[in-house]
Amino acid sequence: MKRIRRTVKTENPILQAPQRSKKQKTFFYGSAFGKSHLQTLMDWGTLPLHVVLHIFQFLPLVDRARASSVCRRWNEVFHIPDLWRKFEFELNQPATSYLKSTHPDLIQQIIKRHADDLQYVSFKVDSSTESAEAACDILSQLVNCSIKTLGLISTAKPSFMNVSKAHFASALTVVFVNSKSLSSIKIDDTPVDDPSLKVLVANNSDTLKLLKMSSCPHVSPAGILCVADQCHGLRELALNYYILSDELLLALSSEKHVNLEHLRIDVVSENPGQIEFHTIKKQSWDALVKHSPKVNIVMYFFLYEEEFDAFFREETPVTHLYFGRAVSKAMLGRIGMNCPRLVELVVCANGLQPLDDELICIAERCKNLTAMGLGECEVTCRGFIEFVKMCGGRLTQLSIMEEVLIPDNDYNLDQIHSEVSKHLGRMWFPDMMPTW
Repeated sequence: MKRIRRTVKTENPILQAPQRSKKQKTFFYGSAFGKSHLQTLMDWGTLPLHVVLHIFQFLPLVDRARASSVCRRWNEVFHIPDLWRKFEFELNQPATSYLKSTHPDLIQQIIKRHADDLQYVSFKVDSSTESAEAACDILSQLVNCSIKTLGLISTAKPSFMNVSKAHFASALTVVFVNSKSLSSIKIDDTPVDDPSLKVLVANNSDTLKLLKMSSCPHVSPAGILCVADQCHGLRELALNYYILSDELLLALSSEKHVNLEHLRIDVVSENPGQIEFHTIKKQSWDALVKHSPKVNIVMYFFLYEEEFDAFFREETPVTHLYFGRAVSKAMLGRIGMNCPRLVELVVCANGLQPLDDELICIAERCKNLTAMGLGECEVTCRGFIEFVKMCGGRLTQLSIMEEVLIPDNDYNLDQIHSEVSKHLGRMWFPDMMPTW
């Protein structure tokens, strides 16, 4: 019986279909079992293109490419533009990562045949400078692109920060100039600078909706203000606190600007006393909330206790607060008094002073609070139950380590879960420290 199955040589050497031995070929064609498989293969080969395309969309990249070597029809499907709208380039060095990189031949094939099909693109790199530079080299070649979303992801620092600012800015400018329809950009921990942002604004001001650029030390308040002034469709913004200003909040609150939906602010200090944190005026916060009443304002704090003086002295419309380092009782007290829109509060550590009064104040004044997490803190069982009782069923997330709770004359640890469960309206237990 003549062999019917034909293979098409793929353009990519890593994507060849597995080869069968002569013995396997004989079995495939000579037995009844083999004949049924041959018929199945022929049936697969006659599937409508849209069905094969749908199947290809669910296959991992390597399996998809191997399938493309089965026949010319499937190879044609492999190159249909819809399959290349979304792509993640993975660039890793064997010495610094156990993850595999996107094969160089496949990268060149994408640049040659599918650069203008790419719309949702991300680059995931390890900590090495070589990987980040390779990502910049690829970006520099995307001169015929229509990218809508771009993400640069470092799985570990320093990566992009070790690339020369000129090389990075040049590569990014290629995409900013040629895309002209960028709506989402995530470029945290990169050497992006003010001139690059001006190029972004000049070419994508009508389409940009999300900009995430925390830990970008070469961007100034003037650079981000330029974005806010010109990109009136911006709905989500993430940045470091040192870039935040009264002028920026007022620009986001102008009549021309759409309602802001999400504002994330990272407040970070590596060495205590190195940065003097400024205070944002209450009038500026009020203008933003008046213009965008449903905005989520998320703040991540990585400060030392003595650096909190500039924060929450006046009413602040923050909705989500996360403290990655120890925070004082006084600071938590100010949060209770001045954060009426608070929805979620996570405290990594506090110390050895019970937080009963602070939690009760937060429960009384923060009527929107639905999530609470406490790490290395202390609160009496009575105080904690009072807090839960005041919040009631609206407290949908409650994560407290058992070590946080201090038994008192009213309650012990054996009683705490049933009492808290009663007020929450669902079964609840404190989190346990792993024993391993």
